Amino acid sequence: MNTKQLTKEDLAGFTGTEKWYRHPVVKNTLYTDGIKYVAQKAGAYWLIDEITFQQYHPRIKNEEFQVWTLKVDLERSTAVVTCDDGNGRILFTKPIGYTDFPLKEIKIYVVDNVILLPSEY
Repeated sequence: MNTKQLTKEDLAGFTGTEKWYRHPVVKNTLYTDGIKYVAQKAGAYWLIDEITFQQYHPRIKNEEFQVWTLKVDLERSTAVVTCDDGNGRILFTKPIGYTDFPLKEIKIYVVDNVILLPSEY
């Protein structure tokens, strides 16, 4: 897998989805072609899992619209993942001790149990 091929320009090309993917553990969570692409190109299935499993967090579970942001320190290979309500109110933050995610930042939306790229919204 060549994670260096993931670019923000590639992600902007996803508008809508042709296929829905069901999370293998949490069956009521779906994700789009764009999210599948991110997971494959960046080896980031862990990020889908993190977002999916946090849907049971008390501060997150009732939010119909969520903005997840992964900010990566590319030099240190660390990151911070946050979730907000779309209006800047932080609902969840978690440091990631190690990641080889290739982008400095990515935003991901969750709308009614569907994980998608902003361009797919």
